[in-house]
Amino acid sequence: MSRDPPISQMQLYRDWLEREKGLRFSNYAEMWTWSTTDLAAFWRSIWDFHQIQSRTPFEAVLGDERMPGAKWFEGAEVNYAREVFRHIEAADAMGLPAIVAEDECGQVREIAWPELRRRAVSLALAMRESGVVRGDRVAAYLPNIPEAVIALLACASLGAIWTICSPDMGAPAVLDRFRQIAPKVLIAVDGVHYAGKALDRSAAIAELRQALPSVETLFVVESGLAQTDIPGARSLEAALARDDAVVAAFEPEWLPFDHPLWILYSSGTTGLPKAIVHGHGGVIVTTHVGRLHFDLGASYAPNTFGERFHWYSATGWVMWNQQVGGLLFGTTICLFDGAPSGSKGSHDWGTLWAFAARHRVTWFGAGAAFYSACRKAEIRISDHGDLSAIRSLGTTGSPLPAEVQSWGSAQFAAIKGGEMWWCNISGGTDVAAAFFAGHRELPPHPGKLQCRHLGAAVEAWDDAGKPLVGQVGELVVTRPFPSMPLYFWGDEDGSRYRSSYFKAWPGIWRHGDWLQIDADGACTITGRSDATINRHGLRMGTADIYAAVEHLGDVADSLVIDIEDGQGDSKLLMFVVPSDGRALDSDMEAAMSSAIRRALSPRFVPDRFINAPGIPRTLSGKKQELPIKRLFQGWPIAKVVNLDAIANPEIIPWYSARAKDWLEGAR
Repeated sequence: MSRDPPISQMQLYRDWLEREKGLRFSNYAEMWTWSTTDLAAFWRSIWDFHQIQSRTPFEAVLGDERMPGAKWFEGAEVNYAREVFRHIEAADAMGLPAIVAEDECGQVREIAWPELRRRAVSLALAMRESGVVRGDRVAAYLPNIPEAVIALLACASLGAIWTICSPDMGAPAVLDRFRQIAPKVLIAVDGVHYAGKALDRSAAIAELRQALPSVETLFVVESGLAQTDIPGARSLEAALARDDAVVAAFEPEWLPFDHPLWILYSSGTTGLPKAIVHGHGGVIVTTHVGRLHFDLGASYAPNTFGERFHWYSATGWVMWNQQVGGLLFGTTICLFDGAPSGSKGSHDWGTLWAFAARHRVTWFGAGAAFYSACRKAEIRISDHGDLSAIRSLGTTGSPLPAEVQSWGSAQFAAIKGGEMWWCNISGGTDVAAAFFAGHRELPPHPGKLQCRHLGAAVEAWDDAGKPLVGQVGELVVTRPFPSMPLYFWGDEDGSRYRSSYFKAWPGIWRHGDWLQIDADGACTITGRSDATINRHGLRMGTADIYAAVEHLGDVADSLVIDIEDGQGDSKLLMFVVPSDGRALDSDMEAAMSSAIRRALSPRFVPDRFINAPGIPRTLSGKKQELPIKRLFQGWPIAKVVNLDAIANPEIIPWYSARAKDWLEGAR
């Protein structure tokens, strides 16, 4: 393997722009400005630089610049799986695996590039034989294991539409998602190990199948942990075993640039989770820009192979999709299936570091809360193996405190010497990409995002729509971005899509985050400007939590808010109005906690339950989560609550008093 001096991917791209396009930039700010003002030239350059494959030429890079509804690369035909499989020959010749996977029980698997293709094609043929055609939905209930990656590629090969939920989600929450899309195929695991516990998921699979009459074929990953058989299920392993001339001759279908690739879910504060549809082409081109910001492969320039990329994630988080995206460049992806704090309830925050050491991970990513937990546990990272191969650390999910980043840098200075590069990113499920990212060549800004993403016309606006510098404002995107949603599934007239992002300013994307852009280009996300719950990088709408607890007879009403603590973590508070005037007690708290664990996940069990006299609602009946959250963040009551718009304004002073007590306690 060649070990040439490091050349960043951004440097390689800049050199190419100068050589091929005659473009030269004196700094990153100039380059970003060009990328967001000449969209056609920028995105054409990404296509050409990465040699993205199409059977047909495109008519124009951007044929209709509007949001929503921009038309990108019309006439081009692409396929996500084709872009992955194009690296097989070169990577395999170097003896590099496509996937390295380990679970918390210590089972390790490596899958070579030809084997990845053979298994994905084998499953694609099995699905085709079962009647799957373009546009059919394939739903998965799988953890972070190779079978999930294989199944995604199989779906993409056929033009079927992929969607996945993690098995740590309860069946009710999964059904809220899968019912919307009526999948033809379900792929599920019948048991998992997590935090040292063996969990039988066969009952959950049976519940899913019974409630999803659209499912015609069920493939099961047999874990050995199931206590009951699942009638009519087919073994996924058997479906992956085909190896014949038909497999060898198979080619992924050429698809229109905007053909749906997958459906991700991002919950709002009311109603069912949004079923967000992204296209093959949009995901491909934006992931390739992400590669420049991640600097994947640069340590081994001029070839881009040899990187070992890990981002700890559950399959229900968009970062799982981002990790799989490493395959688009011929990068080895390293999957860990299990608890980041170790098995057997040990709270061993060295678990992931030991995994990275064993497999010589070069690029290590995780949610900001993981790094904060490591610091709180006072671990010494070097105690967990030889981590000298790591050259980049990535974070997202919530703002990374500056002191945590500085702590991590000091840890790696002792391991490697010199400065560790942190790639702090922020974007979201909404675009399956980042709006803010890292840049290896820019100065470090502990606790901040180094820069705005190339091609992302992001600004911070005040209430009047005026751009701000050095002040907090609403995060907006003023020009189209290729991986913005094609549409929401079931949103026939597009009204929910428009309401979600374009209600505040027509034609301008409002993301729902508070943003500050400094004069030097560094950025800070200061929290959500809506009420979506974000727990360790996993988002859940408050409606899901209410659905879990308010069916209990003792609960008359409830309201939940997530308060960031400034240390990379947050506290989830639930205000509860008990039925029949009774007081909140430990039995009620236990029942609500159990209901949330069962229906959603333990991640969304509140840190504190608070007995409340009532829940503030608008005159139309909507719960006022955001105003109450802002009170608990220290905003003045006059700025966040319009009493004339509240149906029960008499209870607001009670919340204001509780917020004051909370803030004084936090100090």
